[in-house]
Amino acid sequence: MNKYEILYIIHPDLTEEAMTEEAEKYKAMIEADGGEVSNLEKWGKRKLAYEVKKQREGYYVLMNVVAKPETVNNLDRVFKISETVIRQLILREDEE
Repeated sequence: MNKYEILYIIHPDLTEEAMTEEAEKYKAMIEADGGEVSNLEKWGKRKLAYEVKKQREGYYVLMNVVAKPETVNNLDRVFKISETVIRQLILREDEE
């Protein structure tokens, strides 16, 4: 298993409860496949540097996880087809 840092931006029109449900859904996906979420930070609504999918702001969420590469690839696929996630970035942390 590898360490990953996952940052994603959720559509700003969602309510606070819906945004929390989305974050918990992605956390549950990692944990259901044997991964571990060591950190889940909700940064809140912020302005985007440029317009993405006709949006100027979004909810930022950061997750630090330990998971299998297949799990992270599946999560990336889900992010791409989701209508609520407008942008995502997944980085693998190097072992020292």
